[in-house]
Amino acid sequence: MDIETIDRVGVIGAGTMGSGIAQVAATHGYDVVMRDIEQEFVENGFETIDDSLGRLVSNETLSEDEAAAVRDRITGTTDLEDLADCDLIVEAALEDLDIKRDIFGDLDDIAADDAVLATNTSTLSITSIASATDRPESIVGLHFMNPVPVMKGVEVVVGENTDPDVVELAHEFAEYVGKTTWESDDKPGFVTNRILMPWINEGIRAFDEGVATKADIDAGMELGTNVPMGPLTLADHIGLDICLHATETLHEELGDRYKPAYLLKRKVEAGELGKKTGSGFYEYD
Repeated sequence: MDIETIDRVGVIGAGTMGSGIAQVAATHGYDVVMRDIEQEFVENGFETIDDSLGRLVSNETLSEDEAAAVRDRITGTTDLEDLADCDLIVEAALEDLDIKRDIFGDLDDIAADDAVLATNTSTLSITSIASATDRPESIVGLHFMNPVPVMKGVEVVVGENTDPDVVELAHEFAEYVGKTTWESDDKPGFVTNRILMPWINEGIRAFDEGVATKADIDAGMELGTNVPMGPLTLADHIGLDICLHATETLHEELGDRYKPAYLLKRKVEAGELGKKTGSGFYEYD
């Protein structure tokens, strides 16, 4: 398998990440099969794609005809076997090891022998996921950033048994769909979340301990370090539940320096998950 032989891309999961990956792949000419476990989730994924394409048309990044062509290249399904003829499959399901291992165990039976199977996991072990299959050499991490159509980076994660040719193909595919890649060994959190989550966590602790107001903590990091969002705003956009889950995974694997901030746990328990629920550290319409 090489980049020239990839014609059809499968995406498992039609949520924020899966729909974004499907859109980006289709934008660059691939036929895409986007699968989720319920038709409602598939339809929600298409609504997300339609909204995103609409914004691209509005700002004249795409023409209406180009957007319609992208949309036509994406097929939705609830049947995993519809991905059987895909050359590359990217799993973007819930960040749960058991769920991912079940999916890859099923893909092992369904996908073509030479298909490359990738996971969009942001914290979980590629090697552990790959061990659910009889083809660990074909499993690689392709960690897209959120929102996928906008963010330029993709983290390529190398499992213990990932074939070097599969790693090279992962880089080539990500670059073909307009992204810039970096590579990580299969260590907890990889590069991005290993560094990002404690940064967010410390911002939450600083606010909770009265170091500064939330606005000043964000302003200090934005203006002082030239990041586009401060830690509290970014946490709200990621989702506080997602931040907590990632931090708990890192805490379990790497010890107390990744212990989740008390206020982060309290916010999640209160259902204040950030932008998606209308309130987190800030309020949203």
